Amino acid sequence: MKRLIAATAACVTMLGLAAAPVSAAPGQDDVMPGRDGVVDRLESIPGLTVVGERPTEQGYRFFDLTFTQPADHHDPDGPTFEQRLTLLHKDFARPNVMYTSGYYVPPVPHRAEPTQLVDGNQLNMEYRFFEPSRPEPADWTTLDIWQAATDQHRVVEAFRQVYGEEWITTGGSKGGMTATYHRRFYPQDVDGTVAYVAPNDVDNEEDSRYDEFFATVGTPECRDALAAVQREVLVRRDEMLARYRDYAERNGLTFERLPGGIDQALEGTVLDTVYAFWQYQLESDCATVPPADASTQQLWDFVGNAVGWDSFADAGLDHYVPYYFQAATELGWPDVSHEHLDDLLRHDHDGGPAQYLPDGLPVEFDRKAMADIDRWVRTRGTELLYVNGGNDPWAAEPFRVSPAPPKDSAVFTVPGGNHGSDIAQLPQAERDQATAMLLKWADVSDDPAVLDGPQHIPALDDYEMPRRPL
Repeated sequence: MKRLIAATAACVTMLGLAAAPVSAAPGQDDVMPGRDGVVDRLESIPGLTVVGERPTEQGYRFFDLTFTQPADHHDPDGPTFEQRLTLLHKDFARPNVMYTSGYYVPPVPHRAEPTQLVDGNQLNMEYRFFEPSRPEPADWTTLDIWQAATDQHRVVEAFRQVYGEEWITTGGSKGGMTATYHRRFYPQDVDGTVAYVAPNDVDNEEDSRYDEFFATVGTPECRDALAAVQREVLVRRDEMLARYRDYAERNGLTFERLPGGIDQALEGTVLDTVYAFWQYQLESDCATVPPADASTQQLWDFVGNAVGWDSFADAGLDHYVPYYFQAATELGWPDVSHEHLDDLLRHDHDGGPAQYLPDGLPVEFDRKAMADIDRWVRTRGTELLYVNGGNDPWAAEPFRVSPAPPKDSAVFTVPGGNHGSDIAQLPQAERDQATAMLLKWADVSDDPAVLDGPQHIPALDDYEMPRRPL
């Protein structure tokens, strides 16, 4: 049976669109005296609305935008919705990076690693159906990978009118998957793609690689310690439930979505503990795993830090409903064995992502969707760069590329890396190779602005994306 790994931390409230007026101060791209050339050129893009500009520093301007999209790309003249975007503008003459998390847009300015490496502009796109980028009324049959790829295609086409230099797409986890799916349906849209820690569930019924991963990751001592923590939390169920109810009351959490209520949420959180530990921690963090005879508070804190006690609350599940819907209809989900806990479980945890959805959503799984993506990446994909973490559970089922040199694609793995692995963490030779591929695609291999490597900009770089289902 299949069981979905749920959200692994407290959901982060995303900031709304800025209401501050767009700055009228002259900028580096003025086209006429007294006018703001950047805003003028943005406003010339059909379907784009400049909602506002927020302050930022270090040579960038940060805009909140919306872009009008068809609710259904099969019916381009039908109903529309406004898709939320943000833009870090540096210069119209610089390369462009299109970033998506596969979820919400980041609430604050941040530069993805490819943006730093190519010293470019960065356009962030929110995934359809993550509010406020949701059609109203919402026809959930239009939430699929082709519709989302076509959203991205239309945005790239529109922005190319004023940002004419090379384009790179990127994203991590579901964002890396999103960037890959866009390339499969619109392979000529951009010049290259950097996908970080992107899982590839080709066959949703065959997930033995996950059990193989968890049987070998880290040391036997660490694996045993994590399993002991899981068991001990369930052995102390009454004490844990008392803390959980108090926590829920203090934080206004409800548990109506799950048939087993807060007790089922407790079990789900415990089941996710090992997965979440390896997703976000390193092998060196095994020292933080408490012993089985630790205090109830220590066990509570450890599981809460690893997973997040609100992940299975109604609010936690609601925050990611579009993801759970896609997992249930196209993306698939991991099957992870929990036999060592079966004697302590009281609820069914093998229902897949559909169990986290509101009643009435049309759920039918398409077995061909991911197989098609995988086949294209392996046989026809070009200018694709994948970076995985060696100790990341999601890397148990990775993308693989064609070894043929003309396809200019590669897969790299950070030794011991987790779900935050990136190019900078690769061994030096692979880091140089990956960076060279990206700079070539962006046509900045000989650009003095990038030869010394990316410069750390605290106002833009020190943003940590919230932990998500994947």
